[in-house]
Amino acid sequence: MLGLLVLYSEALTLCWTLQPAQDPTVTEYSLPSAKTPSSPSAAAAAPHAAPCFVEDIFAALREGVGDSGELTNSSLVLFGFCSQSAHSSASLSLDLANKKSSLEVLHPAAVHVSEEEEQGTITLTFDLPRSPSLRTNPVLLLAFESPLARGDLEVAFTSRSLQPNTQAVCISGDTQYVLLTGKSSEGSVNDRWQITAETKPPHMKQNLKSILIGEKSGSNISMSPLLFFSGGTGTDTRCASGSPPASLQTSFLCEMKRFLGGVLPQEHFASPPLPLDSLQSLPPLSLGLSSSETLLAVMINSTAPTVFGFTSWSSVLPVCHGELALSAALLEELRQKLDQTLVQMTDLIREEEVSPGAKESLGRLKELSALQKKEHATGGSQFRAFLLLKALQTVAQTYDAQRKLRATRADPSSSVRGSVCGLRALTVSLTKLLVGPSSANINNCHGSCAFPLTNGNNHAILLNSHIESGNAGERSPCCVPVAYEALEVVDWNADGTFISIKPDAVARECGCR
Repeated sequence: MLGLLVLYSEALTLCWTLQPAQDPTVTEYSLPSAKTPSSPSAAAAAPHAAPCFVEDIFAALREGVGDSGELTNSSLVLFGFCSQSAHSSASLSLDLANKKSSLEVLHPAAVHVSEEEEQGTITLTFDLPRSPSLRTNPVLLLAFESPLARGDLEVAFTSRSLQPNTQAVCISGDTQYVLLTGKSSEGSVNDRWQITAETKPPHMKQNLKSILIGEKSGSNISMSPLLFFSGGTGTDTRCASGSPPASLQTSFLCEMKRFLGGVLPQEHFASPPLPLDSLQSLPPLSLGLSSSETLLAVMINSTAPTVFGFTSWSSVLPVCHGELALSAALLEELRQKLDQTLVQMTDLIREEEVSPGAKESLGRLKELSALQKKEHATGGSQFRAFLLLKALQTVAQTYDAQRKLRATRADPSSSVRGSVCGLRALTVSLTKLLVGPSSANINNCHGSCAFPLTNGNNHAILLNSHIESGNAGERSPCCVPVAYEALEVVDWNADGTFISIKPDAVARECGCR
């Protein structure tokens, strides 16, 4: 089966450095290779090392083409396509998106940018690593970390490595990518591409320079180049014999990240995100072939919210973990639970105001986690179906809490009940190093504990009676959580996938104490 093969050269260094040029009218900036992909600082700073970087590009290509087969206006801007080339651009976008499973992605080993003062041009030089794929039809993508600060640019990119040799690009403040079609290499697989960029009008060159290399030398990287090859030679990346394809696992996790980001309500928080590792936790349990049936059965039927904290995951590390070996009975239970939840989620998407692409994203998740009727004893599809069930259960619970809150506000008697001790929704922000969700509803207890006490125990009843007898020196009974639910965290790292249970994280019942 063909899949996405991602070849990673050494990560690009993080700063442009000024190099002496032989010609005094030429200023050259060089970006040689230095750090390895496994370097934490490189992964944190280099845009192409961010989780789902490549997957998100394919998603934008796929979603950018409307029902008519033409690119939407927002997609034209996103990829720097000029309106006069909209038809050919849509064909290119669809071709790349449809061939994703047989594409190879290559990162240039080094990039040099030279500025020719007299001619008013900027030259980009890409040093490409050895690869036979250079003989196929490539597409060069430039991803901008920082958008254009001011004005609009029309740029002509010219090179003998491009087909056609000169290609026009229209860049604005919302442009994140630029696509250039290349020419197949001839002869040696070692290659160096030189592309000249000229702005129209020429005096806008400084604006182009700012999005390529930043406002001045020594600034952070502002561009990440990738080469896509559509020669159909892609293969699945595997980490170990028998492991599921890394491309399939990565595609699933990235799609789930996009789905959760689009379907869950977006809230703004005044306080900083809370790191999950600061919470008390039970010893982590491995999620894989050795997981106990009892643990998996409990989680399949659990109502506890789940967050997916893939803290060590980046696009430079293949996702190779993720298989379960469920018994026939538990596998059937998982299948039925997932089918029911998918129907519930389809209804929710139709009834609630969510991202327009949520329905399509849910469909792709369903395809990526499909459980066949004659499922083998082990498999990555079981793992993905399990994760999808937990994610959808969390989404359903989030909207269920919102609907209850809306119903309470609409009830005329809610203002009276609102003064009595009871459960209220409270959403907190979680650390951003997550597939999702990036927040959790932990609830809280509010209201009065006047007689008759709400869910009071004997101590609270005696305390309240003592105070009402005229002993004002003691504290009054307080409205507090008296029952909790755990927060389940599924975390991926280099050693595998683990489940961490954070006990007593979500308030479920209130009482006067």
